[in-house]
Amino acid sequence: MEIIDFIIIAGLILYVVPLLFRIVTRMLLQRLVSKAQQQGQQHFRQQSNSRPADGRVRVDYAPKVKSQIPDSEGDFIDYEEIK
Repeated sequence: MEIIDFIIIAGLILYVVPLLFRIVTRMLLQRLVSKAQQQGQQHFRQQSNSRPADGRVRVDYAPKVKSQIPDSEGDFIDYEEIK
């Protein structure tokens, strides 16, 4: 009688636990995907609301253009290679 009980309990564990694991992981993944979609939609709404509606371009920052060659180096003169 104890062997039959062991076989029944082992069978339940081998078949029910993986089934429950699949169900729980599927639910968790669906929640994760829905959260990611909601965050993406919120980001899209924020981006679309922050753009000017009249078609003008707004520049918030324009970096200063610096010369790579200091003024003390003089002028650059093109040269041709002589073979």
